[in-house]
Amino acid sequence: MSDTDSSITHETDVTRRKLVVLDMAGTTVADGGLVERAFEQAAERLGVRPGTPDHAEKLRYVLDTMGESKISVFRHLFGTEELAHRANSAFEEAYGALVDGGLVTALPGARAAIEQLRAEGRTVVLTTGFARVTQDAILDALGWQDLADLTLCPADAGGRGRPYPDMVLTAFLRTGAVADVRDVVVAGDTAYDMLSGRRAGAGTVAGVLTGAHDRAALTDGATHVLASVAELPALLLESP
Repeated sequence: MSDTDSSITHETDVTRRKLVVLDMAGTTVADGGLVERAFEQAAERLGVRPGTPDHAEKLRYVLDTMGESKISVFRHLFGTEELAHRANSAFEEAYGALVDGGLVTALPGARAAIEQLRAEGRTVVLTTGFARVTQDAILDALGWQDLADLTLCPADAGGRGRPYPDMVLTAFLRTGAVADVRDVVVAGDTAYDMLSGRRAGAGTVAGVLTGAHDRAALTDGATHVLASVAELPALLLESP
């Protein structure tokens, strides 16, 4: 391929896939098991004692549903809206305190990948299943307040997080970066990320192996499975 042909291919790929929607925890951010630690603190405040079968069962559900909106998880676990909101508030408070303690870091290559994607003319949106206050605490801790073009939490998309497509579609509508949802790129570390991307109609749904779910869990919904988000820029330039 000539330099001219390569330039045309590069420009076409960037034009076609200009909106990239990235998950945070497990995809771009390493939290070192903070979800489990925050849940344990929150559950204990609601009377779920560590070491009991009830605690073990609830923690297993939290781990199995990584990637889903946390308020949805707590609705399932505690049964009523009042208890779900109490649990969610306690969880967000505990998680925020752990983040403030310096226990969250960027995954290797994540910042560079986001910067490269934006340098190529793509719009990057960071999404999370956490509440806005927790998302902002993570962004502040990493110095990422201005790293992406837009950040979204479930409340920004009408209250429904993954596996619903709402945050991806909100990114599509708010940014206006592409004219067709098939030109949206979604990347995440859980099956819920994959399902959300597919439901939104995204043409590229990439699973990454740096978080909660393994290749088998991701493959069912993903168009690609990558070792990490650091591989995403190259994928978007090389794949048709």
